[in-house]
Amino acid sequence: MLAIILAAVEALLAIGSCVGAGIAAIAAGIGIGKIGSAAMEAIARQPESAGDIRSNMIVVAALVEGVALFAVVVCVLAMFL
Repeated sequence: MLAIILAAVEALLAIGSCVGAGIAAIAAGIGIGKIGSAAMEAIARQPESAGDIRSNMIVVAALVEGVALFAVVVCVLAMFL
């Protein structure tokens, strides 16, 4: 009986970790899309500051991607621990 319960808990843990990793990836994609959209709109409004806007966009996109990668790693670690 206990073995069946532990197997069910492990299966739920694996499913939860996969769902968490998927949500983190989707959220990062949405965030980077919004960043790119806002940057393109800002460049269209002020073309002379395109270099500054582009460099800030890259920094912010890298930070969002780093947080998403951290979330995926945490989900994978939760699955194996």
